[in-house]
Amino acid sequence: MMYYATEELWFEEVEQAGTPWQHPENYERFNPLTHVGDWKVPMLIIHNAKDYRIPLEQGLGAFTALQQRGVPSEFLTFPDENHWVLKPHNSLEWHRTVEAWLKKWTSP
Repeated sequence: MMYYATEELWFEEVEQAGTPWQHPENYERFNPLTHVGDWKVPMLIIHNAKDYRIPLEQGLGAFTALQQRGVPSEFLTFPDENHWVLKPHNSLEWHRTVEAWLKKWTSP
């Protein structure tokens, strides 16, 4: 679905060596739905509401799959940010969240 949900087709077509109808096997190989059954590693998903390059539904879908599978996961979103977190107060929250996540899951 990512191919049909973004305006940035260049990346998709270069990384997959063409379009979904030219090389469906390339797209299917990296389709998260194909691999959700194997997801076990805790995952922090950060996805912002104004990210028009990668729609919010892509992040929400991954988070829902993780939650349904019982994989430890968190979802952080900033309604007022795009692909990058640029506002100082959001940046502080982003860093606090990432540092707490890393400490929780990588500490001995």
